[in-house]
Amino acid sequence: MTPACFRFEDFLLDVADRRLLRGSDTVELNGRYLDALTLLVREQGRLVTKDRFLDEVWRGVPVTDEALTQCIRTLRRQLGDDAAAPRFIETVPKHGYRFIAAVEGVEGAQPQPSPNGSPSSRPFLLTAVAGTLGSGMAGLLGGLFYGLISTSQPQADVGSVSLLLVLVSLTGLLALVGGAGVSLGIASAARMTRGINAWSVLGGAAGGFVVGTVVKLLGHDALLLLLGIPPVDFAGAMEGAMLGAAAGLATVLAVQRPSRSFRSGVTYAALIGAAAGVLVTLMGGHLLGGSLNLLVQQVHSSRLSLDGIGSLVGERSFGPVSEAVTAGLEAMAFVSCVAGGIALARRRSYKLPTETI
Repeated sequence: MTPACFRFEDFLLDVADRRLLRGSDTVELNGRYLDALTLLVREQGRLVTKDRFLDEVWRGVPVTDEALTQCIRTLRRQLGDDAAAPRFIETVPKHGYRFIAAVEGVEGAQPQPSPNGSPSSRPFLLTAVAGTLGSGMAGLLGGLFYGLISTSQPQADVGSVSLLLVLVSLTGLLALVGGAGVSLGIASAARMTRGINAWSVLGGAAGGFVVGTVVKLLGHDALLLLLGIPPVDFAGAMEGAMLGAAAGLATVLAVQRPSRSFRSGVTYAALIGAAAGVLVTLMGGHLLGGSLNLLVQQVHSSRLSLDGIGSLVGERSFGPVSEAVTAGLEAMAFVSCVAGGIALARRRSYKLPTETI
C-alpha cells in the first residue's frame, strides 16, 4: 500500500492533500512541480527518466527539455538543495534524475509537532520573537545615529552623553514595540494560513497599523498632559502599516527562497525598506527623524538638533531631503532587521544548510 505522506529531513510531502510542508509551513509549488517531486520521492534512489516525467507529470503534453530543467531547478530552490552537492535531487547526466535523501513513508498529514505537542506554537513564537529582537537592533542603530549627529554639534559634555543615552533608549523602545506588532502580525498570518506567504504582507501591515495607532494616541496624550504641548503630527497608523507591509513582503521573499544566500535576502529587504521609507515621506508621513524634528520645533528649549543631517545632504537645516533620506535609512534598517531576524531564526530552526536561507 502506497503511503499517504512521505517525510524526508524537515519536509513532509502530503500526497493526498497535495502539499509540501517544512515544519508547519507550506512550501509553495505549482501542481506539475508537486507531481514531479512526488514521482521522484516515490522512486527514492531509483532513476526517473525524462520519458517518465513526460508521461506521468506532463501526461503527453509536448514540452521542451528546458521545462523539465526549470522544474528541477525550482524544486531544488524550494528544498534548499544544491546541484553541485545535492542532498535531495541528483542529476544523472543524459538520463534523468533520482531522489537521494532518506524517505520515510507515514500515514496522516500532520506537520512535524513541536516539543510541546503543538504543531504551530513553536514557529509562531519563533517568528514573533526573532522579528522583535531584530527590530530592537534597528532601533539601537537609529538611536546611535541620531544621538551622534546631535551631540557632535555642541561641545561634548555630560549633557550630551545623557542626550545620546536618552535617544538610544527611546528609539530602541519604539522599535521594539513597533517590531513586536509587525512580527506578531506576520506570525499570526503564518499560523492561520499555514506558512509564510502573501498573507504575511497583510499581517505585517495590520500589526504595524495597530501599533502605530496606539503609539500615536499615547504620544499625543503624553505631550499634552506632561509638557502642555499641542499634538504633534508624528508617525502613526499609516506609517506603521506601510513599514509592516514592507517587512512582511521582505520576510516572504527571504523565507520562501531557500537557496538565496542570507546576504542576498537582507539586501532585498533593505531595498524594500528604503523604498517604503521614502514613499512614507512622499505621502506626507513622518518616521522617527521627521517626528523628532517636529517635536524640536514645538519645544524651543530642546537641546536636540538634527540640522547636522541637513548639512550632510546640502540643506541649511533638517528639510524635506533630510527627512526623505533619514526615513529611507530608518525603514531600511527596520525592515532588513525584522525580515533578516525571522529568516535566520527559521533557517536555524529547520536546520537548513548554513549557506542558504
